[in-house]
Amino acid sequence: MKLHLCVVGRLRAGPERDLIDDYLTRFDRTGRGLGLGPASVHEVEDRKGGGMAAEAALLRRAIPAGAAVCALDERGRQTSSPDFAVRLGRMRDEGVSDLAFVIGGADGIEPALRDSADMALSFGAMVWPHMLARVMLSEQIYRAAAILAGTPYHRA
Repeated sequence: MKLHLCVVGRLRAGPERDLIDDYLTRFDRTGRGLGLGPASVHEVEDRKGGGMAAEAALLRRAIPAGAAVCALDERGRQTSSPDFAVRLGRMRDEGVSDLAFVIGGADGIEPALRDSADMALSFGAMVWPHMLARVMLSEQIYRAAAILAGTPYHRA
């Protein structure tokens, strides 16, 4: 199952990008034998200032056809890392070939796009900058693969 991080905004070189690249590289190595990966990042940018609606249109184009969609949103479901891993494994086992994680811009994800997602995930009641949300998602994706592979990375 290929994973796609479909995100608003371009991330410049720096510590956040280094962390994302590191976690997604680890995921690709760990997930390969599990039928997970690769993971890729699809960045979109609304240069005309059309707001959430314009961002949503760009995000929809970045999501692969037929992909299951997970919206990262403060109103989404909070879950533990092991439960997240089980969910990814179950989706893989059910034949989902592509899973797109959607992270909106400063104003979040357009309600229609958020409501059409197959699932919504929250990192808690706090609102996180989208750059940190990308890092946290990348780490949780790697952690899920590590849990499914039975490695000692996750110590619960």
